[in-house]
Amino acid sequence: MLKRICIEDLKNYYGQEVELQAFVDNIRNIKWVQFVILRDETGKVQMTIEKSLEENKDLVEIVNNLTTESTLKIKGKVVENPNVKLNGMEIIPSSIVVTSSNVNEELPFNYKDLNNVNLDTRLDYRFIDLRNSKNAFIFKVQSSLIKYMREYLYNNDFIEIHTPKLIGAASESGSEVFEVKYFDTKAYLAQSPQFYKQMAMAAGLNRIFEVAPCFRAENSNTNRHATEFTSFDIEFSYINSFQDVMDLEAELITYGLKHLKEELGDKIKELYDIDITVPTLPFPCMSLKDIYKELEERYGYVVDDSEKTDLTTEAERLVGKLSKDKYGHEFMFVIDYPADKRAFYHMRNDEGVLQGYDLIWRGVEITSGAQREHRYDKICQVAKEKGLGKDVEFYLEFFKYGCPPHGGFAIGVDRLTMLLLNIPSVKESQFLFRGPNRLNP
Repeated sequence: MLKRICIEDLKNYYGQEVELQAFVDNIRNIKWVQFVILRDETGKVQMTIEKSLEENKDLVEIVNNLTTESTLKIKGKVVENPNVKLNGMEIIPSSIVVTSSNVNEELPFNYKDLNNVNLDTRLDYRFIDLRNSKNAFIFKVQSSLIKYMREYLYNNDFIEIHTPKLIGAASESGSEVFEVKYFDTKAYLAQSPQFYKQMAMAAGLNRIFEVAPCFRAENSNTNRHATEFTSFDIEFSYINSFQDVMDLEAELITYGLKHLKEELGDKIKELYDIDITVPTLPFPCMSLKDIYKELEERYGYVVDDSEKTDLTTEAERLVGKLSKDKYGHEFMFVIDYPADKRAFYHMRNDEGVLQGYDLIWRGVEITSGAQREHRYDKICQVAKEKGLGKDVEFYLEFFKYGCPPHGGFAIGVDRLTMLLLNIPSVKESQFLFRGPNRLNP
């Protein structure tokens, strides 16, 4: 494969002729010299053309007709020059090819200064918005974090699978699925790979994960919801309790943040003024009942008993504060939710207590996890109690022929990125946002 030289690599090529491809970031065309600032995803560099040199005649004419945001292929020498403020180097070109032109010249908005640009306008022109280096860096961070989380799982004998997103029956909750025409019948977009993850456990795959899109037909217009999002799903067998699931998730997140900080921590600090905190193990854990008690005693947060079956949005926020105040930690596991408020496939113990949890990070829920019910008679009983019929028949089949004890969880990649970089909305931590009022670009 042809290895492309990026701007950040140029320091390794002083005195050498290189080929460089980049955007035109800025042009200064003065009496005796032309300065062209070139930009790629790794940085910027100055290209310098002396007008008085006869061999530069054609290059000068190209730059005279050049527009910013066009793209170029340049051959030239990399010269170390301490007088150049931009990285102390410059490119002296021998040839310039314009590979594309900015024909409109004026952009829809100034992506270098987004302070007064409406977010919807930015999303309409996301391909312009992401020319802002800070915005583009979001996806470098996201990619690296997912890389390290994958690495942790591969190192612990997990395999990656890919489950279908077109399904024949409404999964988990029929009221929140997108229905699509599928030849002469109906299909649905998968809310999650949950059923298929458990099918993998019944198949004996034992340790699996998937990073893939999920779809929720929720008319939620908040800063952290989307109708399509990327989910990092994990399921594994031969567990003793849901504590094993919590332990693995804590180790996964700690590994990912530790290695992300080593790779990109300085750049994240430079662009976002954020220090990545690598959490300590184990993560703190409290019951839902004890959390509401502490929130009332510490912060005067009082809600009606009817609301204490789950964490309210404000309670979630305060759990972030409680975890730091009580444990000096950014994460908090919350356990002992009422069983009737959770999915039918979450295991209950002999006393009917849910064997599951939520994980709160920086005052926002990032995970619901649990030990799953793997016993055929029990799962059938709960499904019947929930009034679930034909929609889960195929799922119940998985447990007829033996299935090991197992559990798992899912992390929303876009929400995780939003919280990591303190971005105001998930709309900006997704490459292309999908919500109730946005289906384009």
